[in-house]
Amino acid sequence: MVSVAVVGASGHVGARILKELSQRGHSVTAIVRQPDSVPHLPHVTVVQGDINDTQAFIEKLSGHQVVVSAVKFVQVSPTRLIDAVKASGVPRYLVVGGAGSLEVAPGELLVDQPNFPEAYLPEARAGLDFLNQLRSEKALDWTFISPSALFEPGERTGHFRLGKDSLLSNEQGSRISFEDFSVALVDEIEKPTHSRQRFTVGY
Repeated sequence: MVSVAVVGASGHVGARILKELSQRGHSVTAIVRQPDSVPHLPHVTVVQGDINDTQAFIEKLSGHQVVVSAVKFVQVSPTRLIDAVKASGVPRYLVVGGAGSLEVAPGELLVDQPNFPEAYLPEARAGLDFLNQLRSEKALDWTFISPSALFEPGERTGHFRLGKDSLLSNEQGSRISFEDFSVALVDEIEKPTHSRQRFTVGY
């Protein structure tokens, strides 16, 4: 059993991560702005928290073995969040990343392609900035997990592929469900293999 704090646990991805952790019997603290938005789950304690209330937020993180961040990048300062995790003393930090920072060819990022949807550009570029800041981080044991290009609700199959910095795709395109992404993330918590690295998940 691992003690995990999940930040952004009421979002589309955070809720699936919370469910996967609960089903596997881990001790979880869901940190959300609105506690009523999180359903009751075994092994899960829900607390109200906001990164803008920095000291209280740090105290809520303290004592856990892992922090999982599932918040939108445009909604939070990378520096503030990373500094809060470090100040809490939690040794491991897993981040739900984006696909925009993945390579589609050597040196060519998905976010820089001419057909990248304009509506997603701010979030994708903020995610790239977050990843770059983590890559320069020396004191924190971090892992940044990028989904495939199409990231949506689906089934928990437990069957997927892992990659490093290149976008994964097959004959159906580049996709992964929230549910299977969560399986891969919790697998990484249980058996760490990507310390201070980014990896990606896809079918």
